[in-house]
Amino acid sequence: MELITKIYSAFDTSLMQWMTLVPSWLIQDAVVLILGALTVGFIVKHEKNPLPILLEFLCFMLLYAGIYENLASVMGWYKFGRSWVMVFNVPITVPMIEYLFVYCCLRFCQKAKFPTWTVPLFAGAMGVVADLPLDPLAMVQRAITQEVPEGIGRWTWYISPTDAQVLEVPIYNFSGWMLLCGYAAVWLLVGRHWYQKSGEKPSVGMLYPPIFMLIGLLTMCSPLSSFLLWLGPIFNRGDSIEYVMLGLCFVALAVSLILWRGKMRQRLAWKEDWIIPVVFGVFHFSILLFGLIGQHWKVVAFGLPFMFLQMGIIAFGFTRKLPSEQEV
Repeated sequence: MELITKIYSAFDTSLMQWMTLVPSWLIQDAVVLILGALTVGFIVKHEKNPLPILLEFLCFMLLYAGIYENLASVMGWYKFGRSWVMVFNVPITVPMIEYLFVYCCLRFCQKAKFPTWTVPLFAGAMGVVADLPLDPLAMVQRAITQEVPEGIGRWTWYISPTDAQVLEVPIYNFSGWMLLCGYAAVWLLVGRHWYQKSGEKPSVGMLYPPIFMLIGLLTMCSPLSSFLLWLGPIFNRGDSIEYVMLGLCFVALAVSLILWRGKMRQRLAWKEDWIIPVVFGVFHFSILLFGLIGQHWKVVAFGLPFMFLQMGIIAFGFTRKLPSEQEV
């Protein structure tokens, strides 16, 4: 009987270490999983060639963002709390939501006729705007767990008090979304161009997502990233130059929007493009809801302008009156 009790106790302990049941974390991750499932269904129904796009989704999560997020975790930059499905140290919902943003931005730009060279700027900057409400909330959603008795956030950054930061989140993290989403947009556009030039050969459709997502990973880990985040090696990580680099992300967004506005010839249609407002809208609603439930007033006040900015840009793409519709 004593032996059975010990075995049960060991099993129970290992189970709790494998998954920490923190309700707010699990609910928010369940929202992302549902959005991921909706996006898969949307791709199957609305994309001309869905298989390469679905492979993009998988390769982004496992070969690009998933590996990078794990490397950052191993380097000790930040740590994630446990969730439903983990890719080693990272909840699967982290690279999943990142791809959903990139996919929605690429589709938005394609349908709204953005100049091609501005698409990575737009996708990267939209990633920054989405993350500005997200990370501060994740930091304050702390819980005492069996793995970390002193408490841990939904994810937690380990930085010096002297580092450039907002609400205990390093500035370079926000700018890092510009690179993560922007690099992905660049290489996916290159891959899609190759696929189209090949006459949409199935073999090319199967090859370009893993090849270019691995190239994206190498780009993300290259010295180019430190240069774009804090002008390394001229400056060091944590210096105030990071505020300037974050500001340039909004300059990139403004440039892409100004150039797009003059070339837009087609509005987005709810029937064909509903996944874009659904992904961003549900994402922001869940952040706002959990911010209010947790009474994280400072975080909510900080994030609201960016939520309105992002949803306003998307609404403009669906509602703008086109030149052909202007009154003479």
